[in-house]
Amino acid sequence: MTPVTADEESVLADITGMLARLLEDEYGLDDVEIGRETTFNRDLELESIDLVTLAGLLQERYGERVNFAEFLAGMELDEIIELTVGRLVEYVVTSLKAAEAG
Repeated sequence: MTPVTADEESVLADITGMLARLLEDEYGLDDVEIGRETTFNRDLELESIDLVTLAGLLQERYGERVNFAEFLAGMELDEIIELTVGRLVEYVVTSLKAAEAG
């Protein structure tokens, strides 16, 4: 397992890579632009099952330090619908830093 760095650029690269893999594997899409402002629902049109897959990829990469299901559970439905890649990146960085400090 490669070392995990808790900076936004590394995490953004990890997450965009995960999303690109998920979109290619599930939908055959391999040229999707993904950035901080990209929304999971409107831009990527991810289904709830895709979020479950993403949760698994995040767990695989970051282990117990990042709990995507818990992150989503703390949100209202409209927040989940408007969730951006950037907001997830911020959550992951915060979680990793908390784990390092812990």
